[in-house]
Amino acid sequence: MIRAIPFAKLTGSGNDFILIDNMTEGFPVDQLREMVPKVCSRALSVGADGLIVLVPSKDAHFRWRFFNSDGSEAEMCGNGGRCAARFAYERGIAPQRLTFATLAGELEAEVKEGGVVKLQLTPPKGLKLGQRLSLEGGELDYSFVDTGVPHVVIWVDDLDGVQVKELGRAIRFHPDFSPAGTNVNFASVTGKNSISIRTYERGVEDETLACGTGSTAAAYIGIKQQLVEPPVKVTTRSGEVLLVSLEGDRLFLEGGTRWVYDGVMHTEAWEW
Repeated sequence: MIRAIPFAKLTGSGNDFILIDNMTEGFPVDQLREMVPKVCSRALSVGADGLIVLVPSKDAHFRWRFFNSDGSEAEMCGNGGRCAARFAYERGIAPQRLTFATLAGELEAEVKEGGVVKLQLTPPKGLKLGQRLSLEGGELDYSFVDTGVPHVVIWVDDLDGVQVKELGRAIRFHPDFSPAGTNVNFASVTGKNSISIRTYERGVEDETLACGTGSTAAAYIGIKQQLVEPPVKVTTRSGEVLLVSLEGDRLFLEGGTRWVYDGVMHTEAWEW
């Protein structure tokens, strides 16, 4: 029976995460998984967009288990990956340049001064440009790419006017993307090397203030459609800016992280 769990709370460009060091494997992660929806509940518990557990890896400095706030396990999360890299470095689990294993593959990261983290993402796959999707009330144009998790990208002129939760939910659960579903990004080009973005995230099932893999997906598709040139500055809903760059065929996401606090969760955090 888990009684108390030390943790840290970090944010990355508006995404917040609960991070737990389980490198000594002191408790079963699958038991913790059942607690995730409750401890991620805002106002009722710690509250977060996701929960990350670091466990040992044979080939990398650590392996992570990443859980969305609804308890589902995700392959990858860009902002979560940057927070995990900083957490591992600050806690002495990994050096400044490190690797960690995910369900999407092994990733590389570099922790820089001031909490900035540069993360190499898995190679994008499944690129589809200029697609059409039928929805109730009409059709829309979209593109798709998997940057560790699946992402639909829709270019819009009026980003503030988009009903992100309603339209995002309809696309996320559309039969064309079943059974896994997809994240949905609405983006606008703001300059030769810049875009702005809003994202509906599966697993959170709502708009989030930022999404690292979504920002990367939108920038990558914008580059492929010759709408922008790399490196691309991506302004998230939180107002913070992420930098997406291409180095050869390698894709990188860079931005700030913030270490908010350390704490200990007690049973009342999840037994309700």
